[in-house]
Amino acid sequence: MATCPPRPAHPAQPPVPSGGPLRHAHWWQRRWVRHAALSTLLVLCGLVILAMVREQTGPEGFLVGLGLAVLPVPLLVAVFRWLDRVEPCPWRTMVFSFAWGACAAALIAIVANSFATRWIATATADPSRADTLGATVIAPVVEESAKGAAVVLILLFRRRDFTGVLDGVVMAGVTGAGFAFTENILYLGTAFGTDQLTGGSGLASVTAATFFVRVVMSPFAHPLFTVFTGIGLGVAAQSGERRRARRVLLPLLGLLLAMGMHALWNGSSNFGEFGFFAVYAAFMVPAFGLLTWLAIWTRQRELRTVREELAAYVAADWLSPAEPFALGSMRDRRTARRFARRHGGRAAARTVARYEAYATSLALLRHGGRRGRARADFVERERELLHALWRRRETARPALEHAVAVRAWPGPWYGTPVPGHPQPRLQVHGPLNGPGREPGHEPPDGPGGGRGAPYPAYRPYRS
Repeated sequence: MATCPPRPAHPAQPPVPSGGPLRHAHWWQRRWVRHAALSTLLVLCGLVILAMVREQTGPEGFLVGLGLAVLPVPLLVAVFRWLDRVEPCPWRTMVFSFAWGACAAALIAIVANSFATRWIATATADPSRADTLGATVIAPVVEESAKGAAVVLILLFRRRDFTGVLDGVVMAGVTGAGFAFTENILYLGTAFGTDQLTGGSGLASVTAATFFVRVVMSPFAHPLFTVFTGIGLGVAAQSGERRRARRVLLPLLGLLLAMGMHALWNGSSNFGEFGFFAVYAAFMVPAFGLLTWLAIWTRQRELRTVREELAAYVAADWLSPAEPFALGSMRDRRTARRFARRHGGRAAARTVARYEAYATSLALLRHGGRRGRARADFVERERELLHALWRRRETARPALEHAVAVRAWPGPWYGTPVPGHPQPRLQVHGPLNGPGREPGHEPPDGPGGGRGAPYPAYRPYRS
């Protein structure tokens, strides 16, 4: 079990970042090669899916579908980004998740569903039965597997961005939002083409009905289905390496739940005249409410974990006594960023935001280590996070202490603040604001670590 980290000792040289290029790696193992290959694959999938959807809907239908389908996207992405504010994952991971859902998963779904439906129609000589089986059996299996593949890839290749259930919910939800975006273009564009042939217009048109069902009533449907897979993968990511059965069975269970909900949703039109509304009210809305509660509860639990786990680093003088309280409150975090922006500009606010993210990662890393879930790179990762915090302390620490004082947290560092109590000042030194430099993002000056504060030496945990 992890113990309290050591107190600061003699100055230590910061570690070499792990994201640097590999010196003796083959060319295909380099990070930029993998990124370029993946980006090329997604772009090609996007071009192919664009051509296929445009061919089915026509130019005008495509533009109408695109304009209507994009409406719920900002709201969905903003909701998942809000859930991820405790330990925000990089934007490139969010972009990859959305692009995979909109391009790769959508292309796989269209090709596989079309092939399977045609094969069933040929084998049974019953096209109507083939369409029903394709919608209720084939489509849920293919689509949820294709969307879940994005979360699996992030878990395998961006493991540090995947720390638990909340990350699984966010990445799966954004992937589902991307898939729904492309699917809505197809359905809305096809509905517009139908209205052009039949002369439908206004609220009685097929386009209006499709828009109401897919964009107004159920914009969360595809994200909701995929979130089940994300939860399973998130629990697996939190499990120890020795619990192999749990790490395999829980993601499969999440995928099966996603497929089951998807099949029930697609088959609701076969349950009678009011089957769709019955499934929507009895299953979709309660499932959405339950998963929303689970995501918010998980977020609050992570904040509580931050407050509890960072106390060990206060004892070792890596953090000030006020910081765990401020970092364990989203309100205090916002106050700290506003304070930094007011006194140091946007660069200082970004520094505080990064400090908050690194501190959260450090707390969750220690929490996993104490519960026996430490990975092989635990020591290296903890050292990197501690040094990342130390480099930004002069900008972030006064802002966080100010947030605690404003909230009047009782504590030995301030006691109970009273009106007129002097607030901490944000110290941003001249050289730090030069071109290409970020406040607090500098190596320690001199043998003492700079500005009179010793630069803590790192010694790994004792197990």
